[in-house]
This record gives sequence, structure tokens and C-alpha cells, in this order.
Amino acid sequence: MSTAISPTAYNYKVVRQFAIMTVVWGILGMGLGVFIASQLVWPELNFGLPWTTFGRLRPLHTNLVIFAFGGCALFATSYYVVQRTCQTRLISDSLAAFHFWGWQAVIVGAIVTLPLGYTTTKEYAELEWPLAILLAIVWVTYGLVFFGTIVKRKTKHIYVGNWFYGAFIVVTAMLHIVNHMSLPVSLFKSYSAYSGATDAMIQWWYGHNAVGFFLTTGFLGMMYYFVPKQAERPIYSYRLSIVHFWALITLYIWAGPHHLHYTALPDWAQSLGMAMSIILLAPSWGGMINGMMTLSGAWHKLRTDPILRFLVVSLAFYGMSTFEGPMMAIKTVNSLSHYTDWTIGHVHAGALGWVAMISIGAIYHMIPKLFGRAQMHSIGLINAHFWLATIGTVLYIASMWVNGITQGLMWRAINDDGTLTYSFVEALQASHPGYIVRALGGAFFASGMLFMAYNVFRTVRASNPAEAEAAEQIAVVGAH
Repeated sequence: MSTAISPTAYNYKVVRQFAIMTVVWGILGMGLGVFIASQLVWPELNFGLPWTTFGRLRPLHTNLVIFAFGGCALFATSYYVVQRTCQTRLISDSLAAFHFWGWQAVIVGAIVTLPLGYTTTKEYAELEWPLAILLAIVWVTYGLVFFGTIVKRKTKHIYVGNWFYGAFIVVTAMLHIVNHMSLPVSLFKSYSAYSGATDAMIQWWYGHNAVGFFLTTGFLGMMYYFVPKQAERPIYSYRLSIVHFWALITLYIWAGPHHLHYTALPDWAQSLGMAMSIILLAPSWGGMINGMMTLSGAWHKLRTDPILRFLVVSLAFYGMSTFEGPMMAIKTVNSLSHYTDWTIGHVHAGALGWVAMISIGAIYHMIPKLFGRAQMHSIGLINAHFWLATIGTVLYIASMWVNGITQGLMWRAINDDGTLTYSFVEALQASHPGYIVRALGGAFFASGMLFMAYNVFRTVRASNPAEAEAAEQIAVVGAH
């Protein structure tokens, strides 16, 4: 063990910044989600203004929760994990700082442009070309910092969590750059370089892999570090984690066409997407089982550790939503589910149950270590947050399942003479109670984030920079 290590051996400043902004953007993004969910219950909440309509605010909600909240969680944890597992400081403090401020600039750009109606209209890729270029530059900077740090590592081995983070960084860059190929005609308007069914295919190759690599692979990197750390147990099977990695990244990239069943996309491409989606169940569950089995001999900790509870329940939701996704990719199931609220329920089973819960657990794990505290200010508040998040998620997805199946059955019901049994408005009226429950579930989840913000605020306020630096010193010395 060496004791001659600088107290600033790790760059925790950028990790702290991203961790705090994860909470801030989480509140704003989820709060906006509750607001637009309420608009579907009470349309008067549009206020008769163009920039507060559901159509303008919904893409802002998705960008805030995926790229602002989810992105900041991924950046905070990846910078934390790569330094600790490689036992070396980030390769460049200035590039890491550019990454932080550049990313916040992209988010602010989204907050300004999307309500004004400036959009490419592509799902999860709505930002117009100037912001898309800035995002690409910031992302490449992130890749340079991450991989540069791995190159200068002091450990021989590259921990599996870093493989997942690395794949997420490389593939997201590829997806973003290819899908955003466009011809600008003004400062805020561009046209896609692709047309027709080709444009749709490339968009959903991007769109599904934004889920597959941004919202799955990156967060699995998080899971492979924070679940063993919080459980104080080694990962159940390191060999399974490697098989899981290669199987996941090989298969996921092919699943996009399942978004385009019964469209102008060639039937062979639809069938390929369906087949790959079904096979994808195996590596997905391999990862979920690996995380769950890591708790062998530590299940009793769930009674007293709400942070571990967040991490484990997130794995349960991951398992559930990665079973549901392949099932919904089957053409006959998709003929009922597509364009209904079932899809929204599935997305939020993954987004709230998996992505948000594992992020929240990871942030709760990191904050005390980043700010030199023994633990969070209040374990009771974490407990309350856990139950608000869990109940909120269940209310959300259950209401959307009921709504979705109701809508699918009502839309396809026909009379003996071939006319539709129900009008669209009748299906909408049948959905109204579900929208009330959905808004309530979202409000539960978002209110838990307020508990988190207070808890983080009190924890940070009780610390001082010297204590945080000392904690950093201890972490590095301990690693050596």
C-alpha cells in the first residue's frame, strides 16, 4: 500500500456535478411528465397556448428524463466507476469539465427549442441540427475522457462494468451521427438525408437502440458495479457477465424493426426484428439473474438497506420489461398492442422501474462517498422514497396495461356488417380512468424525487470540501 498518493488522485468534482444535476433534472423531467399526464385527464391544462400543448411538451419530457436525468446519472457513475476500477485519475480535467458544461448547454437548448416547436419530429432525436452537432462534439469528448482513462489504467484488468459503459458510448455516438444526417435549410429547420421507409428504418434502428444502449447497456454497467458494492458480495458469475455483454451487444442492434410491424417496411426486415427481439430475452435475463444472484447470502440486508432495495427492485423491473418487450415484438401481439397505451406502460416499466430506480440507488450510494459522509442524511427518507417510487411505478404500468388492452380490443371490434363497433372517442372515454391512475402514479414517483433532493441537500450541506478530499484520499489509498 502506498501512502504517497495526492489527495486529488481522483477527479470527483465532475462526478459530484453530474450527480447533483441528476437529481435536479430528475425533478424537472418527472414533474413535466406528471403535468402532461394531467393534461390527458384535464385538457384545460394546455392553457390554450401553443408552447404548453402536449405535442410540444411531451418530447421535452422524454429528452429531460432520458438525456438530462438518465444521461447525468450515466456520466456521474461511469466517471466514478472508471476511476475506481482503473485506479487512476480521469485523463483530462478540462475535457471532463467541457463534457459537463456542454451537456447542460444541450439540455438548456432542448428546453428552449422544443416548446417553440423546433423539432426534427424523430422520436428521441428531436433536437435540430445545431444542437445535434453540439451533442455529437460533447459525446466524442466524453468518449475521449472515458477511453483515455482506461488506456492509462494502473490495473491490468478492465472490469466488466467498463465494457458496458464503453459499448454504450461507442454505439450511442454511431446511432446519433447516422440518424441525424440531414440537410439544413435554416438555423432551426433541416430535412433528413433519408426518405420514406429507409428514413423510418434508420430512425427505429436509432430509436430502439437509444433504449438498447443508452437506457440498457449503460445502466447495466452501473448495475455491475453498484449491486456488488452495496451488497458487499462479489458478482455472482464473472463468466456470465462476459457472455451477457457479448450476447447483448450482438443481438440488440437488430431489434429496431419491431417498431415498424404492419408498415411499408419489407416483411423480411420486420420478421428479422421480431426474431432478434425474442432471442434478446436470453442475454437480458442472463444479466438480470447475474445481478439477483449476487445477493446470495445477503438477502437479509434488504430489510435494513433501502439503497440495496432500490438496486434489487430495479433488476426485477428490468427482468419484467425485458420479457414484455420481446413478447410485444411478436407480430400477433403487436397487432393488439401497437399505438396503444400498453406501449407507454412498457416504456415506463423500463424507464421508472429499471433506469430511474437503479440510478437513484447508485446516486444514494455515491453521494456520501463523494462528499465525505458516513451515510446519507436520512435512511428513513430513502425508505419513504423507495415506497413512493415502487407504488408509483406499479400504478403507472398497471393503468397503462389495462388502458392499452382495452384500446386494442375496442379498436379492432367490428359488427356483423363490418363496421366498427366503437368510435375512437368511445375508446378515449374508456381510457379516462386509467389516465387518472397514471397521473397519480407519476405524482407518487416525482414526489419521491423531492424527498431525494432534500436528503441530498442535507447530506451535502453537512459536508465540507476538506472531508470530501480526505474521503477521496482514503478511497485511493485503500484501492492500492
